[in-house]
Amino acid sequence: MTDATLAALLRTVPVALLVVDQDARILGANEPAEALLGPVPATRPFVTVLRQPEVNAALDAVLAGQDRARLNVTLNLADHRVLCEVTVTRLAGPGLQGAAISIEDRSRDEETEQMRRDFVANVSHELRTPLTALMGFIETLRGPARNDPDARDRFLNIMEREAGRMNRLVADLLSLSRVEQDERRRPVQNVELAGLLRSEVATLTPAAAAAGVRLELKGAGNKVMVPGDGDQLVQVFRNLIENAVKYGGSGGVVTVTLAHLDHEPVLRGPAWSVSVADKGEGIESQHLPRLTERFYRVDTHRSREKGGTGLGLAIVKHIVSRHRGRLRIESEIGQGSRFTVLLPETVGRV
Repeated sequence: MTDATLAALLRTVPVALLVVDQDARILGANEPAEALLGPVPATRPFVTVLRQPEVNAALDAVLAGQDRARLNVTLNLADHRVLCEVTVTRLAGPGLQGAAISIEDRSRDEETEQMRRDFVANVSHELRTPLTALMGFIETLRGPARNDPDARDRFLNIMEREAGRMNRLVADLLSLSRVEQDERRRPVQNVELAGLLRSEVATLTPAAAAAGVRLELKGAGNKVMVPGDGDQLVQVFRNLIENAVKYGGSGGVVTVTLAHLDHEPVLRGPAWSVSVADKGEGIESQHLPRLTERFYRVDTHRSREKGGTGLGLAIVKHIVSRHRGRLRIESEIGQGSRFTVLLPETVGRV
């Protein structure tokens, strides 16, 4: 096989691949291999390219006659460690004697699996707490409190609250699952954004007033059309406004502002900005990057007391991502918080 033919074959393989001769000297390496390992000059001994005892032992075994060797190994590269699956395959065709070494980065798979394990653990914990409370109260109502009307009414109220918490959690889990399933499919319909915001603010005003919070809406006087899923955008802004009332309501005012941006650099074009701002206690800066993680709470006890499931902002992030938009979070202790949704404009104002 000529060098040109080997190089052409290597270019067709999407994963890192190196080919060595019978003496374990490099015959060729493709671009993914060099991106992972750095420059790989021809004729260089493989052991000087990747100083990994397990991989070199597998290569020696294959060059000695073994057909194939596969192993999972953490490669110690120049400035980081990468979990990889390495496959060494014997080459014994006409004009080519040696072995091929493919290296597949499995770090993302491991991260995904860890996220799955964390998710299952979090869901189990979130469900176990109210279930344990329910089981305890049921046992009490069947025993010591069987004939105590006051205790029965008190316990039933608590049980109703805990059952409602579980119901909200299950509803949010189902919603998150649906949003993630649709995330790659961009909405094809158009939504009247200003009218949607007016409707949501009107709907949530009584609950906000009961909590001592005034809702203000600015910039939503004219008709504004954007591509979007109306039900999902309602979910986004309802969640953000309700959160602002719950956690930032100490400031007494929550302001929802709709504004047009002639050019949004991140979205590379004109956009509409919807910000939900409060004048509450604010959030410490170290929490801001993690607010959209599933089940992440700044104050776990307070969030549960207020009925939060820990999934609301994760749902918001995925919906905004589906709309090819961005979510920005700004906050400062004592100065309140601002959550801004940026949506691309492809229809414009009417």
